Amino acid sequence: MTSAAEQEAVSEHALEQAGPPVWPGAPTPLGARCRVGPGGVTGTNFALWAGGAEAVELCLFDADGTETRLRLTELTHEIWHGFVPGVGPGQRYGYRVHGRWDPWTGARWNPAKLLLDPYARAVDGDFAALPPEAYGHVRDWPQQHVADTVRDERDSAPHVPKGVVVHDDDDWSDDRRPKTPWQDSVIYELHVKGFTKRHPGIPEHLRGTYAGLAHPAAIDHLVRLGVTAVELLPVHQFAHEDHLLRRGLRNYWGYNSIGYFAPHAGYSSSGTTGQQVGEFKRMVRALHAAGIEVILDVVYNHTAEAGELGPTLSLKGIDNRGYYRLQSDARRYADYTGCGNTLHVVQPQVLRLITDSLRYWVTEMGVDGFRFDLAAALARSFHDVDMLSPFLAVIAQDPVLRRVKLIAEPWDVGNGGYQVGAFPPLWTEWNDRYRDAVRDFWRGALPDVRDLGYRLSGSSDLYAWGGRRPYASVNFVTAHDGFTLRDLVTYERKHNEANGEGNRDGTHDNRSWNCGVEGETDDREVNALRLRQQRNLLTTLLLSTGVPMLVAGDEMGRTQGGNNNAYCQDNELGWLDWSLPDDPGRAGLLALARRLLSLRHRHPVLRRRAFFSGRPQGADGLRDLAWFTAEGTEMTERDWYAPTATLGLYLSGRDIPGRDARGEQITDDSFLAVLHAGHRPLEFRLPGPPWAESYELVVDTAREDQSTAPGTRHPGGGTLPVGARSVVLLRVGA
Repeated sequence: MTSAAEQEAVSEHALEQAGPPVWPGAPTPLGARCRVGPGGVTGTNFALWAGGAEAVELCLFDADGTETRLRLTELTHEIWHGFVPGVGPGQRYGYRVHGRWDPWTGARWNPAKLLLDPYARAVDGDFAALPPEAYGHVRDWPQQHVADTVRDERDSAPHVPKGVVVHDDDDWSDDRRPKTPWQDSVIYELHVKGFTKRHPGIPEHLRGTYAGLAHPAAIDHLVRLGVTAVELLPVHQFAHEDHLLRRGLRNYWGYNSIGYFAPHAGYSSSGTTGQQVGEFKRMVRALHAAGIEVILDVVYNHTAEAGELGPTLSLKGIDNRGYYRLQSDARRYADYTGCGNTLHVVQPQVLRLITDSLRYWVTEMGVDGFRFDLAAALARSFHDVDMLSPFLAVIAQDPVLRRVKLIAEPWDVGNGGYQVGAFPPLWTEWNDRYRDAVRDFWRGALPDVRDLGYRLSGSSDLYAWGGRRPYASVNFVTAHDGFTLRDLVTYERKHNEANGEGNRDGTHDNRSWNCGVEGETDDREVNALRLRQQRNLLTTLLLSTGVPMLVAGDEMGRTQGGNNNAYCQDNELGWLDWSLPDDPGRAGLLALARRLLSLRHRHPVLRRRAFFSGRPQGADGLRDLAWFTAEGTEMTERDWYAPTATLGLYLSGRDIPGRDARGEQITDDSFLAVLHAGHRPLEFRLPGPPWAESYELVVDTAREDQSTAPGTRHPGGGTLPVGARSVVLLRVGA
């Protein structure tokens, strides 16, 4: 290790190295932007916010890795900037930032570490390894309890990816955003690589890439299924955690961002020196042309630099105290995310970074919305979650961001972090109370059906305030995090041994039922029951009021072998198996999903934009929403508090609030859904007049072949045979 004096001498020498001229340039916009400079000279303007830094070097890299360091001498409002003539698209670059090394006060400047520009719009290279040189401190210091306080002087540049200057011009005039109303939306959560990697209809060289998702074979599945939006697991440039790399694994999901403007280079089929940007844009255009919106799952709550023992890749070396929440001793990090650090969103420069990134993805990359991972962490002021926080206030007034889809994961791991139902009216939320109630009902674990009634009808107890609508609830039974739909009915215990953590990772609270046998089995009766339970869960989700979210592959019976935390399984365990629909039972599941989504699309009563009133309407006094017992009588207060396995749900289509585009009253068919979680068949008494003269069978999940179900009529007042553990949907006749 060199001494501090020697390091300073090396730094001074570096600052004096010759290179291309650096003109003053401008402090805005931040990042690297190609432009025409004084005298019509083309080049690139570089601007970096580095509050508290003593000096900043811009480092340019040739194709062979040769580094040229240029000192940025202009400083405006803590932004270091300069214009370099002749530098254009494809140029690789990074920064070295000089300042004090005093971790005890939160200062971690180390010019030996090449830093990624937070505004870099493309990244060349992969964080496939994090050698000791990538850390600002000496990792193997003998006294580990103070290792993070000892500065490492080794050069990290040969070992870390570089930012890339990207061409600015793009014409979106040929793009037409679908602009699907919230109440009409159906979200499909997918992983760019996992969805395409094994698809037989996608050329092999495009599998696992943005171009693969844009391929007609991929889009055809989405269109035929009937979803209106894809929600992409993180596509911001991310890094792999050291503990995974040491076990021969990688971060597959991508919730470890390091570049908030750059599409993840690993998903590019065309190159990583800017080509990934164009490929991503072409993917968005192709999805838009098919009527499908693009929503990004974004991770602005923490970065890949982890805690004080994590690597120094970008923000930590630019201004550690300015970007991260630190504990009172300043040496350690406040961790509301469980990932080692938390971005300090109340700081103006951090808030600017996030909102600039969001606007960039909307205006220049064409996306239609965002799902915010651990959004409660973003809503914290100095400690507590605050729904008047700067982040939420800025989003609410931003003319670009307030018009796109905004979805909150309304919790974090800190005290007071669970905030379901608390986000302001502009937002929708992942509703885990829906997930839990539906899972518990179908596994026979609900003590009563009060909570289920709220969840099926739009969760008015959570969202009927401040002008919020039923579509504030994103309903889901499964998500990327947890069991797949098939595993939910196949396993009661997690089986995460492949993750290398002794099966300690992942939640224990799965609310699953294995139908009597743990894991896969050849028992035909058990497998038939499992398929029926999948049909039940899928049907319940797609008939519920609110915005449904499906997870890619659930409609085809995808399994992860009982792994409920496959975040590090970048292999066939995590990728979709497209051969599954060859199995008749799973082909039937896919057909049912398509049929239910088509039904939802055709019937506005299933996608209401206003909450039910539950009050009598019209001359006959029928309610827009009514609940029935198995005896065909309306449920009383006592019935709601009693344990029951059967629930009838009547949805009236006669008086739907709101008007169509021409101002006409919206009317629709009425439906009766019977949900029966009991293990024995029953005879359900159908409500007679004035509710209905007759009913037409639409869906019966007790049948494996749904093509034989529709059309059968049953008289009002008569009985309907309902199979054990099944859902029956009927259309009301005259």
